[in-house]
Amino acid sequence: MSEIIAIVCGEVLHGIIYPAVDIYKYIMETKSDPRTRDWLLMASPIPLLMILATYLYFCLWIGPNFMKERQPMELKTITRIYHITQVVLNVFIVYEHMEGGWRENYSFACQPIDYSNTPTAVRIAESVWWYFMRNMIALLDTVFFILKKKNNRLSFFHIYHHSVMPLCSWIGVKFFAGGHGTLLGFINSFHHTLMHSYNFITSLTPKFEKNITWKRRLTQLQTIQFCILILHNLQVLFRQCNYPKLISLVLVLNASFFLFLNFENEE
Repeated sequence: MSEIIAIVCGEVLHGIIYPAVDIYKYIMETKSDPRTRDWLLMASPIPLLMILATYLYFCLWIGPNFMKERQPMELKTITRIYHITQVVLNVFIVYEHMEGGWRENYSFACQPIDYSNTPTAVRIAESVWWYFMRNMIALLDTVFFILKKKNNRLSFFHIYHHSVMPLCSWIGVKFFAGGHGTLLGFINSFHHTLMHSYNFITSLTPKFEKNITWKRRLTQLQTIQFCILILHNLQVLFRQCNYPKLISLVLVLNASFFLFLNFENEE
């Protein structure tokens, strides 16, 4: 019996695992962007996957069970610091995306990725990395909601969005740090600037939170954001453009799914 198990394990290793490892090494070593290879959290996806696994474990089990018999935490000071930090970081990302290309050099119709080491190309690549880091920091949104027992904010849309965006932006930095897809980081960071500004103001003036108009405007802006991203990437699929069509298709599908979940969440 042990011999049969050993033979089966050997076949699995040689037939599945070893080829999979070879493919992984090939992709990581030959297809990744050499400029971003040594940047923080970019050498391997394993640290990111461990962080996301910990995040989901906390959101779905540890956090709710820890707070089950406890009173909500206020966390006023730390959340204010968090929101103002996010405002500054998102303003910086918007500015870097503009100066890296979107202010005058980039085409909204078709923008290939520049993998060179020119200052402008490296600058837009760095702005994509900062966008990835912002998505990592944004995981704290969910942590604060759980500790403050704002369970009404913990929708499937919220957890899915916060889980997927770090992974997608990591892939962007690793393989596609520039070009057409960077409009996502540009307009999403603009939206987050307004969102965290609103959250910071409401933390100082609770009465402002009852202003339904501002909430509605932010929701409408988010819907507009998804529509722009869908249209912006759809055009790449139907024209000659030296930008990966598969990535544009993924961005279209992801934005469409987010748009659907956003409508469902509002209802």
